[in-house]
Amino acid sequence: MTGARRLLEVLTAHGVEVVFGLPGVHNLPIWEALRASGVRMIGVRHEQTAVYAADGYARATGKLGVAVVTTGPGAANTLGATGEAMASGSPVLVIATDIPSALRVPNVYRGVLHETRDQRAMFLPVVKDGWTVPSADALAEHVSRAAAHAMAAPHGPTYLGVPTDFLSAAVPDWQPTTRETPSVAPELTEALRLIAASARPLIWAGGGAARSDAGSAVGALATALSAPVVTTYAARGIVEHPLVVRGPAHVPPVGELWDSADLVIGIGTDFDGMMTQNWAQPAPRALLSINVDEAEASKNYPADVVLVGDARVVTGALATAVPVRPFEDRVTPVNAAVRALVAADEPQAVQLLDALAGLDRIVADMCVAGYWVGGFHHVPRPRGLAYPVGWGTLGFGFPASLGAALTGRTVAVCGDGGFLFACGDLATAAQEQLPVTVVLVDDGGYGMLRYDQVVAGHETSGVDLHTPDFVALARSFGVEATSVDGFGPEFVARLGDYVHADGPNVLVVKATMKPPPTTSPRWYRRR
Repeated sequence: MTGARRLLEVLTAHGVEVVFGLPGVHNLPIWEALRASGVRMIGVRHEQTAVYAADGYARATGKLGVAVVTTGPGAANTLGATGEAMASGSPVLVIATDIPSALRVPNVYRGVLHETRDQRAMFLPVVKDGWTVPSADALAEHVSRAAAHAMAAPHGPTYLGVPTDFLSAAVPDWQPTTRETPSVAPELTEALRLIAASARPLIWAGGGAARSDAGSAVGALATALSAPVVTTYAARGIVEHPLVVRGPAHVPPVGELWDSADLVIGIGTDFDGMMTQNWAQPAPRALLSINVDEAEASKNYPADVVLVGDARVVTGALATAVPVRPFEDRVTPVNAAVRALVAADEPQAVQLLDALAGLDRIVADMCVAGYWVGGFHHVPRPRGLAYPVGWGTLGFGFPASLGAALTGRTVAVCGDGGFLFACGDLATAAQEQLPVTVVLVDDGGYGMLRYDQVVAGHETSGVDLHTPDFVALARSFGVEATSVDGFGPEFVARLGDYVHADGPNVLVVKATMKPPPTTSPRWYRRR
């Protein structure tokens, strides 16, 4: 048994069915082992895409996303995407080969092909943890540890460096071990007292709630307390419920729910700057926080009570224990006000959102159209939206959609600038016949940055781009493509055709939109 074959055996034991990667001289034994492994390899055209795709897959499925890349520059190319996975809590394992162990001299750069002084050290700021395999005999143990750690709450990426000679070396037998962490609900007495003292509670559900599949429990608690539910970007679609607010706290109708609440129940959230307008939202009058990490629960707003544990288990126990209150509909008028606000602010946004209504696999990039979708698209199911506002990485949308598309037809909403980061992976979409529809909004450059400059009273500089004929570009890869002007009836018709087609396609939309109130220049709260 070679190290490469053992590596894939361990991944399979952890439920891995697909990996994303790019071959290099040092990791070719993994490609050889893949042929007989039963694990599907999606070969991409850039290492950053490998991690973005693994991230998109992890967000869409809740499973471990795996990226396999080569040494040195190949590993370094993944860092931006790995940082996004870290900031967004995505369980991703980055496996990068390293130079042969026999050629490594500690603390000495010798000039071996693809050598880095300390490859693991590059990753440590953007992963939960990272390891370099010390010997061929330790390979299986380290692969298993890295995979398990990525999937352990709180989820996040891990790094594993494997010296290339270990992949061809003979390795000993390995037996998987089962580790089960009991889910025990904490003592609820103080939390119940806090709830009993409240008259207008508000539930704020975050990415941790979504990753623990806590939707049913959140819905049950909302029903019991008749409490509106505000979801962060990462928790969109967590539950279909009449008390779920269809808009972000960045608009006054939703912000008023926060301001008037006498108790906020935060579930799986750290109240980050992007959701709270850099904490310009006033601290809650009272805060009950449910989180697997006690420090995370109070790091931005001090919690009066913290319940440490899995969001699904703890929220479910709380929903069962609280007295049921009469139903009070505070959400319907808020949702109507949000809809009216969007229509008045940017009519094109309403057209786009209406055209996307009902689509349940959306990946939005950092672009003006993506900001509207991330903030205001009604996501009809859990894990139905991936949006890179953990780290804010431009170019996330299209490559992440390649991973998400393994679960079904996925729509990637991209701008012309961000799409060009990974346009070469149209080849991946075509080769693998992935069901991806790219809605590519072409406004001739970086529309958000152009808006920033104009609002600041500056002349535009560096934001207007020479872009290709995107339709011809897509077709050159064998991908169906067409172009329309705006988000009117022709866009709706073409989108309907494309989301029911086979394989990948690209719908180019010539349009310029005003950024939404979720973008920082338009935040209505200021510190």
